[in-house]
Amino acid sequence: MRDHDAQRVGGLARRLTSILVARGQDPSTPPSEVSEPLPALRAAEARIPARYRSAFADHPAISAWVREIAEAGRPGPGGAPGIAQGRSLLIVGTTGTGKTHQAYGAVRSLVSAGVRLRWKATTAADLYAELRPRPGHDGERELLDLARCPLLIVDDLGAARNSEWTEEITMRLINRRYNEMLPTLLTTNLGMADLREHIGDRVASRLTEMTDKVILDGPDRRRALAAERQRLAAIHA
Repeated sequence: MRDHDAQRVGGLARRLTSILVARGQDPSTPPSEVSEPLPALRAAEARIPARYRSAFADHPAISAWVREIAEAGRPGPGGAPGIAQGRSLLIVGTTGTGKTHQAYGAVRSLVSAGVRLRWKATTAADLYAELRPRPGHDGERELLDLARCPLLIVDDLGAARNSEWTEEITMRLINRRYNEMLPTLLTTNLGMADLREHIGDRVASRLTEMTDKVILDGPDRRRALAAERQRLAAIHA
């Protein structure tokens, strides 16, 4: 660390004032107040489930992924970067280790970094339920929209009941995103061997190449929080 020579306060103040005046700035103008949260962040948080609206991606690998995606974005209107292409993440962990929290935290981090972001989020079970053929519903159009979305979150991959139809839907979705190299955040409770058995070899092979695996361990945070609430309630009873 470099140490700077000390200066008397009066002389330093006069020097700073002259610098500001030379730059056309009025030194008597009070500093602006801290700006409010970005409108884009407020808009993103409105679409995030209430439980995860303050989620924060603090896992080192996920923070590094956010930086990589933000730096690789293409400049758009106003110069703000937009998601182009990039690696995907497979977030693996047992129930309650914070997988969904980290995924939504990554979205908030990208928006906070100024990235123009069109994104969608779904669970695997909701995905299949929404795309299941039924009268008056264009499942093909919705599948294509998900496949083209710049950033997609698929939560709880492998948790829904498996069938040839669900395996085909998963394959079509992942294959399109694999080919276009679109960032995808996937969470699962399953190890790779069990996941491969559930979603099929073709999907698992693509996930192996397109994703970086992030493993979350530790106790079930939901149960830990419930136990803490019970403890505090007993103390104040």
